[in-house]
Amino acid sequence: MTFIYIFPGSIGMDKEKTNPDITKEEKSAEDIALILSNPPHIKGGQTIKSIMWLVVLALVPATVNSILIYGLKAAIVILTAVISAVLAELVYQLIMKKPIAVGDGSAALTGLLLAMNIPPDAPFWVAGIGSIFSVIIVKQLFGGLGYNIFNPALAGRAFLMASWPVYMTTKWHRFTDTNVLSEGVANIGRIPQNAFDAITSATPLGALREAPKILSDLSASPQSLYDLIFSPHMYKTLLWGNIGGCIGETSALLLLLGALFLFYKRIITWHIPLSFIGTVAAFMLFYYSVKDVPGSNFINYFTLKMSLFHVLSGGIILGAFFMATDMVTSPVTHRGMIIFGIGCGLITSVIRIWGGYPEGVSYSILLMNAVVPLIDRYTKPRVFGTSLID
Repeated sequence: MTFIYIFPGSIGMDKEKTNPDITKEEKSAEDIALILSNPPHIKGGQTIKSIMWLVVLALVPATVNSILIYGLKAAIVILTAVISAVLAELVYQLIMKKPIAVGDGSAALTGLLLAMNIPPDAPFWVAGIGSIFSVIIVKQLFGGLGYNIFNPALAGRAFLMASWPVYMTTKWHRFTDTNVLSEGVANIGRIPQNAFDAITSATPLGALREAPKILSDLSASPQSLYDLIFSPHMYKTLLWGNIGGCIGETSALLLLLGALFLFYKRIITWHIPLSFIGTVAAFMLFYYSVKDVPGSNFINYFTLKMSLFHVLSGGIILGAFFMATDMVTSPVTHRGMIIFGIGCGLITSVIRIWGGYPEGVSYSILLMNAVVPLIDRYTKPRVFGTSLID
């Protein structure tokens, strides 16, 4: 269906002839009012460059905190990823004789987001290869910024997971006390020492996933595990950082601080993050209410703690606020954004409970990226003056 928009006075009208008394100021205002442009006609004061660099700025507190926690290795991974992404885009644009646009910040943001999805002790060259793949294969070969189907950073992470799974799933930082769950956490559940060492060498999500089997083999109660990972010190650690995981999974509080900055600048809206996080929280609340685990009951203190643990652990905060909200690969309508967020939350929850990996944020966003055109098609607003049937 084709629509022709006719602006009053834009065809066959000359106000200077029909009204000789019109002033020069009125004529100038009329000329501006009748300028035609391609849709969409909603204009904003922000540019692509300003948006990209503001998102980078929002990630600075969490990035600095990660470097303070993980040290020089994490800094090298971050710098390698960012520099490789910028250079890859620059070289591609030079070779293809395209306008040089590395200053818009999109390549730097892609490199930074990819780095935040890599373990801190992974080799630096892994970050470099991932950035080149993200920028060249996922972004530029699809036509450049605005034409890519998938989030470049997450697609790069998926590529690295398929190519070097050992580096992407085992290179977690080992703190000086050999405990990556939280610094100096006590064995309050009196877990057998060999099991305690194995549990505290994993990420929080990895511990929750693997520890019950380890404890079962040792004829130990899983209640001791829940006493450990649901302790107040653990939740404090999840908020402030100092845990095992990818570089960007350290501090939920600092990531939320960056998200508030993006809300303030009106770069993102609540629709995707709230529906994403809310779906994960509701799914885990229901799952652990019906699952046969010690202390579970429908919406009691245990199930609420389990739900909160899943929200604060892993890449939920980073993914919901900084990656799922990518304006290129997410729906354009508010209704579509909510559907997108719910889909991300459901897929994340399914992978975490029944999948092969303890984390599922990146894959959930990539899978939902693939159905964004369908979501946009079926959630487009009704055009005024037409029927609902196209």
